[in-house]
Amino acid sequence: MTHSTSARDVVEAIKDVDFPADKNTLIEAASRKGAPPEVIKALRGIPPDQYANRKEVARSVRVDPDSDLGLSPAQRAEQARKGGRPGQSQRLREVPKPPVEEELDS
Repeated sequence: MTHSTSARDVVEAIKDVDFPADKNTLIEAASRKGAPPEVIKALRGIPPDQYANRKEVARSVRVDPDSDLGLSPAQRAEQARKGGRPGQSQRLREVPKPPVEEELDS
């Protein structure tokens, strides 16, 4: 799967946003600015969270592996595969407790 947008495109689309901002605020701001559909799609793919600054948004969005985020080639490849901030999906996902924890809780 290729991503046709870059981190710079995303940051440019949200440069007028006052932070902290949530996902919907970012999408609305990019739409008002007339951002390309690829940027809007990338912003829709980020976790529903509060973002403290543009750098957090850029790290959370799936972008072209060649985007300039100051990351190593391995980090860029991992972001292209997974997207999002490290640990984000585990925090949002509901997982049943292991039997040992259930036994300790009772």
